[in-house]
Order: sequence, then structure tokens, then C-alpha cells
Amino acid sequence: MQLKLACADFTFPILPHEQVLALISMLGLKGVDIGLFEDRSHLQPSTEFKNVQRSGRALGQKLADNGLVAADLFLQLALDYESHAVNNPQPEIRHHARNAFLKVLDYAAECDGKHVTGLPGAFFNHEPKPDSTARAAEELAWRVEQAQACDVVFAIEPHIGSLANTPERAAALVQAVPGLTLTLDYGHFVPRGFAAAEVDPLLQHATHFHVRGVNSQSGGTSLAENELDWPHILNTMDQTGYDGWLELEFGGNNLTDTVEFRDYLRSLAD
Repeated sequence: MQLKLACADFTFPILPHEQVLALISMLGLKGVDIGLFEDRSHLQPSTEFKNVQRSGRALGQKLADNGLVAADLFLQLALDYESHAVNNPQPEIRHHARNAFLKVLDYAAECDGKHVTGLPGAFFNHEPKPDSTARAAEELAWRVEQAQACDVVFAIEPHIGSLANTPERAAALVQAVPGLTLTLDYGHFVPRGFAAAEVDPLLQHATHFHVRGVNSQSGGTSLAENELDWPHILNTMDQTGYDGWLELEFGGNNLTDTVEFRDYLRSLAD
């Protein structure tokens, strides 16, 4: 497997974005995960999407100036998981979320991004879980269709607080939506009692991957405290034909953890 290492721009939130990109480049990484998180990232949908062409081109130029490419564009429209969920029961909210998705595809075209991640949707207390899941599948299928028309790979990240909050639910959702892929992070499962072996089968559906130290107590630890079997994970990736980026996410000491995991993964690939 070719090792393609990236780093999230939201790993270093207190630095100006230009310095974040410069730092990632200095670390010898070639890819950047761009967080488009409303109210909590350097670049936010409400500002970037006012003029998609200008903003997307500006990002593309900054990436090129630093010898970087956009490994992933991660779209989140709110701090919570329900108010702007893709499967929100209110049609006007779903319409807004669809419009934002079309804009992120245009944004990706301007910065030469080929991979977009979104959230899978949520359960809502006033309706049966199967209804929430069915609506999410419908919305995600529409996104897959739109992304494929733009030559973009679309993935969801199964996460705590979503309707894909277990390995079984994540697998069922991706199997229900042809063309849907996963941005996978073991940190959303192992600290909640799921064995890594239960997460491993999801690798066959993954097109993007978040790397961070994980143990039974935390989804974001240092390499020294990590309990995941990374040689096994990389071997499984190789067996399943994974060819996406491995994005280094923050732990307790962002810069140190990024460097340590960078060097460790490179040593495994040698």
C-alpha cells in the first residue's frame, strides 16, 4: 500500500490558517484535510460559500503555494448533530443542507478537491429510528449521485451521536446506499466498548481514514498510550485495496503526536 499522509487543518486551531498550511508542509506531509465546520474551524461554510469560486480558488492557491493538495473537505453545518442534519425531519432544513452540499462540490472543483466527507445524520426522539435511517439513506443517495457527477468521492464519518454510531449500523447504512463510502476513525468506537476487530470490516468501505491514538478510555491519545494494532490495520488496508489518505488527527499534544504518528507509520511502511 502506498502511504499517503495528510494532516487536518483543524489540528492546529490557534494558528492562522496560512501558518497551519505552512506547518503541515514543513512536516513533510502532502495532503490537508480541510475542515468546513460552522462556528469552529478556520474556514466555515457561511463565509466560504458566499463566493464559492473566489474562496475555493484562494484555498487552492494557498495549498499550491505550500506544495499541498486537499485530501478531504469535511462539511459540518452546525455544532450539534441534529439541527442541520441531512435527515432532519423539516424539509426546509434538508433543502438548506442540500444546497450547502452542492456548494461544497463547487468549492472542491475550485481547489481541486476529490473527496468530500459529511455526517451521516441523526436519530430524532419523536420518530422511530427506522424512519430516521430511511430518510438519511435517501439524502445520502442523492449526495452520492451529485458527487459522482462531479468526479468526487463522497464519504460519511460514522461517529458518536449519529445514526451510524455502531459498526453494525455503519455497515448497514453504507450497504443500503450504493456508492457511499466511509471516512473511518476507530476512535469513535473503541473507547465505547467495541473491539477493534468489530471495526475492521468497515475498512473495505473506507476511502479516507483518521489516524490518532486510541485506547479503551480515549479516542485521542498519544502514540505511547495507543492500544490499536497499527500494523494489523495497515495490513488489512493493503488486503482490501485501500488507496486513500491517512489523515493525522490531534491527540493530547498536537504537534508532538502528529510528528510521532508520522514517523511511526512511515517506519511501518518501510
